[in-house]
Amino acid sequence: MFSTKKRLIERTGYNNVGRYDYLKLLSTEFKTTSSTDGKRQVLGNLANFAYDPVNYEYIRLLNIIDLFLCVLSDSDRILVRFSIGGICNLCSDPINKEYILRNRGVALVFSLLQSPDEETVLSAITTLMFLITDASRSEIITPAVIGQLEIFKNSTNKRIQNLAIIFLRDHCGEN
Repeated sequence: MFSTKKRLIERTGYNNVGRYDYLKLLSTEFKTTSSTDGKRQVLGNLANFAYDPVNYEYIRLLNIIDLFLCVLSDSDRILVRFSIGGICNLCSDPINKEYILRNRGVALVFSLLQSPDEETVLSAITTLMFLITDASRSEIITPAVIGQLEIFKNSTNKRIQNLAIIFLRDHCGEN
């Protein structure tokens, strides 16, 4: 979970591969493997590493945010689920948030609200919530987003319904 760079150095395994090098290996493997299962496994690992703020600098240096953004348009639902999960994990950081906003993140994430995959939809809604700033509010709180969340508010899926209600209440003034 959360750690410091000093603690990570102390915990480095016997092969002395540091966190940066390990993330670089994962990123390279994702780009070079032709195995769908391999890509899924690697992307899932990268999304998990995106949870820990100590990795944010490495993730930025290795352009892993770009990789996640690119994969959001993939036809493989599992890859998309892992990518939006990684972005959701990263966007609580102000630097990452700004980068995602500047690189078509809102449009890419909005398109995922139509996904048939429940986890993808939940991560997309959560990501949009995390991306809201004073500057991005007008880009995110649009009639299209509100309309989709109004539909979700009546969903039979309680997880999606509850998250839509929270979004609308907290960001659109709905009671």
